[in-house]
Amino acid sequence: MKNYEKELPGGYTLNYHINAKDKKTGLVMNLWAFAIMLVVGAVGAIPLFVDKTLDFTLSTPVLLISYVVFMLSMVVYIVLHELVHGAAYKLLTREKLTFGMSWSCAFCGVPNIYVYRRAAIIALVAPLITFTLVLVPVSVLMYFAHPVYYILSLVLLGMHLGGCVGDGYMTYLFLRVFKSKTTLVRDTGPEQYIYTKEVSDSE
Repeated sequence: MKNYEKELPGGYTLNYHINAKDKKTGLVMNLWAFAIMLVVGAVGAIPLFVDKTLDFTLSTPVLLISYVVFMLSMVVYIVLHELVHGAAYKLLTREKLTFGMSWSCAFCGVPNIYVYRRAAIIALVAPLITFTLVLVPVSVLMYFAHPVYYILSLVLLGMHLGGCVGDGYMTYLFLRVFKSKTTLVRDTGPEQYIYTKEVSDSE
């Protein structure tokens, strides 16, 4: 099956549109992201309260370096997250990508084509799978290295999972609402337009 169409085929109608730059949408998405971060932090912090032998002491220079590395890691993660989206789209379509950042989110899209549902799902979940497989083991390793390092890695993991809320929502729509393999999406980055094929009475 083709992964995309250059032009919107006949018989399709716009069924759903979402814009992450919209104030209400952006606010709701970020509130959900923050809630997920809190849940990840709360669950991940349980071992810190259970293990009474942990020593949180770090020298000031090491602590400062840790914070600097953490801040840089957040920036690098955001860039890599969008690059993984882009890599998936590029492998599936070979078409021109667009990258950017708005007040509500960073984004990657393929605005000049219409992507089929299956390809869209692959591109959507690629960062979630990739970085969950990386950051969960890293957090475990950091727990045994030092509790402060663990806390910072936990924040990064929470930021990752919370930051996937938009991708998760779109994936949910494709899996539960727009289930037809003929569904097309135009992904500009911050905006997604979902098109469904009209079914005639004879079909």
